[in-house]
Amino acid sequence: MKTNPTNFFRMLLAVLAINCSGNMIAQKSKSNDTYANIEFKMPKVNEPKIPKNTVNLKDFGAVNGGYVLNTKAFEDAINALSKKGGGKLIIPPGIWLTGPIILKSKIELHAQTGALIKFSPDKSLYPIIETSFEGLNTWRCISPLYGKNLEDVAFTGNGVWDGSGEVWRQVKKGKLTESQWKAFVNSGGVLNESKTSWYPSETFMKASVGADQNVRLDLKTKEEFEAIHDFLRPVLVSIQNSKRVLFDGPVFQNSPAWNIHPLMIEDLIVRNVTVRNPWFSQNGDGLDVESCKNVIVENSSFDVGDDAICIKSGKDKDGRDRGVPCENIIVKNNIVYHGHGGVTVGSEMSGGVKNMHVSNCTFMGTDVGLRFKSNRGRGGVVENIFISDIFMTDIPSQAISFNLYYGGKSIAETLEEGGDKIVNQKMPVDEKTPQFKNISIKNVTIKGAQQAVFLQGLPEMNLENIEISNLIAKAEKGFTIVDANGIKIHNAKLDIEKPTVIEIYNGKNMSFKDIELNSTASNAITINGEATENVEFVPSSNSDFAKKTVIGETVPKSAVKL
Repeated sequence: MKTNPTNFFRMLLAVLAINCSGNMIAQKSKSNDTYANIEFKMPKVNEPKIPKNTVNLKDFGAVNGGYVLNTKAFEDAINALSKKGGGKLIIPPGIWLTGPIILKSKIELHAQTGALIKFSPDKSLYPIIETSFEGLNTWRCISPLYGKNLEDVAFTGNGVWDGSGEVWRQVKKGKLTESQWKAFVNSGGVLNESKTSWYPSETFMKASVGADQNVRLDLKTKEEFEAIHDFLRPVLVSIQNSKRVLFDGPVFQNSPAWNIHPLMIEDLIVRNVTVRNPWFSQNGDGLDVESCKNVIVENSSFDVGDDAICIKSGKDKDGRDRGVPCENIIVKNNIVYHGHGGVTVGSEMSGGVKNMHVSNCTFMGTDVGLRFKSNRGRGGVVENIFISDIFMTDIPSQAISFNLYYGGKSIAETLEEGGDKIVNQKMPVDEKTPQFKNISIKNVTIKGAQQAVFLQGLPEMNLENIEISNLIAKAEKGFTIVDANGIKIHNAKLDIEKPTVIEIYNGKNMSFKDIELNSTASNAITINGEATENVEFVPSSNSDFAKKTVIGETVPKSAVKL
């Protein structure tokens, strides 16, 4: 048989392409190795060990269609596996309505492609329990997916877990289209007096008055909390005080409050997941990793109503009393769309956060890209944070933000109300004073933001030893630096619309090197504050750099070196 030369060359090219593609994939996999280039000693995170036993949800009487409650089918299937020592529960394609699912050790919930697990909107199915929310010890409704004191738990497959959050959350009119708002109003519930917020019920609306970030601090007994049951909306997934927990593959969406909340977990892996909430969802966080040790978050996407990837460790006295930091964390290769913060540390960080690596993440339209936040009263130390290779586009507020005056609102809302203010009054330093130090941010591209960088510490506890290098930023505003010590800004290319590119107030021991400014900058750097000292500008490609510096009258003459 004769071989057609044309076909032969086509086959040869195809083989070469497959081989090249295979090599590229291998190289990519190798270069994206989870533990590569970690700046601290990171232990290998152990995966759950699940026995090979398998059962199917349908074998326990589950009914597809979304109209029959399958809570007992889930319970019976999990119990059957547990009696065998554990195993995999297969959830086949279909719509499976259920109440809360109580997890057990050595159980894998495998939602196959096409499976939609829809949690019932009937709030009476979710009894209140003692738990932690917003970093505080309190009572909340039990989570749709709940487990405590477990070992070896996994969520796998490509199915969807839906928390029916629309019946739990308050909604603000300003965040909705006219038709969306009309649909909420027509669905029942109540409106506030100004008709600017919709509440699921009058109980919810009344209970929200005086709450501290959704927690009622004035209530003490279970009976008091039971009276506001409707207000105590849970997180979608709550796993507490456990070891070896894996999320790999599924979609988690439409949570009543936060989406996924691992609390005090040792060995946690979150990979290949999709986390979604409506952008208007109040407190609709994506992933809140709290007081966990040895954590990987990788190859996942987030499109949520609040902070996307959040690192926390308890709030105020409750967090300090717990005293469990979040430590040894790798966050790699993730994408964030809408959210109040792409990767966030705080504001509940009273137990501390240390040893955290973030790299190769993309934020598109996220309210803030890298967000660090706290407030007086928290205490706790955030340190040894290493961030690199971050790409941001269309950030509506601050691309990189450190704010130690966090007041519970998004930065966009704060800016609408007049922006961040400089506070001069020092307070005594004690166990309630938060501290952020030893943080490296490098290789960052910002293409469009309201402000490139905002760094604000406290007068009594400055931000300390923060280095930002290899930065390319196009934004309306440049840098604002307040109450900071040991800041290094090296190798930055800044295309800033405002005539003043860098504003410093009470800056100490600061170094600016190889800063390239756009030609429209007039008073490129303004320096103020009587606490300012040892601010150094090393010559850069801008020959008129020094000429564009304005030094305020309160700054000591010896404080600035040009």
